[in-house]
Amino acid sequence: MRAYAIRRLLLVIPTVILVSMIIFFLMRFLPGDIIAAREAAMRAGGEIGRVIDRDAIERELGLDVSIFHQYGRWAGVAPQADGSFSGILQGDLGTSWWQGLTVVELVALKWPVTFELGLMAIIIAQLIALPIGIYSAIRQDTWGDYIGRSFAIGAISVPSFWVGTLVIVYPSIWWNYMPPIMLVHFTENPLGNLKMFIVPAIVLGLAYAGFTMRLTRTMMLEVLRQDYIRTAWAKGLKERIVIIRHALRNTLIPVITLLGGQMSLLIGGTVIIEQIFVLPGMGRLIIGAIQFRDYPLMSGIMVIYTSVIVLINIMVDLTYAYLDPRVRYK
Repeated sequence: MRAYAIRRLLLVIPTVILVSMIIFFLMRFLPGDIIAAREAAMRAGGEIGRVIDRDAIERELGLDVSIFHQYGRWAGVAPQADGSFSGILQGDLGTSWWQGLTVVELVALKWPVTFELGLMAIIIAQLIALPIGIYSAIRQDTWGDYIGRSFAIGAISVPSFWVGTLVIVYPSIWWNYMPPIMLVHFTENPLGNLKMFIVPAIVLGLAYAGFTMRLTRTMMLEVLRQDYIRTAWAKGLKERIVIIRHALRNTLIPVITLLGGQMSLLIGGTVIIEQIFVLPGMGRLIIGAIQFRDYPLMSGIMVIYTSVIVLINIMVDLTYAYLDPRVRYK
């Protein structure tokens, strides 16, 4: 398994390089640029008569060279305008053109919000999906099964942004209540932090709970029909022991695969929820980077995201060997 893990970790390097190239060049194909965004911001601020020296700004930002040379500078394989080398290869993800802070500093400020929201959503999704999915399988074709399956289909079908909008609008109309919109850090006020994140986490987690619920039910039904499960029943073991000790472990193997995919989706799925609930996380940072054509910020974020997603997939693969002794990596 160690050799397999090392090979997978080495594959992270070409994967990140390929994704960084795709993101870097695609961002340049978007209409407009950082200079046009600055001009629009000045017009919105009433500075209509001010003239921008486009050539000077392009030289300042390094946009006066070819796109390939720009990528070389960003990656750290081509010299900067002052002759120095700085870039990803030197551990420098760049500096935001719009906010003036480094990408690492901005991510360090915003990442905890997205991580907390995503983690809470994942936990809530599993707390809802696993018990209902297991119960629906062991009580197949009963009223409990029908209700559980209907709930799963409803959770999958209803968009989370629509539910989030309803949660914001109707409680404010009926009860004059809105979820807190001022960020409260967990270290300052744990209860206030929980109150702020619990509602968006539930909204985000419900959609993923539906998928997990249906997969858990399907896999549990398949496992319960296996010969070793029938042998466990024949030995007179209690239902709780048969389900938890013998059936659940093999049921969780495909669920873990889905969970790994959900963790990857949550990174991007929090964008809309953060906008609706005014959470200052990575989602709003990404939207701002795209809106203002902040190429270094967007490219740096994508490098971080790609690395995290690839590492999550490796962890999921390695978890198979723990859950199923038959799985062996060479």
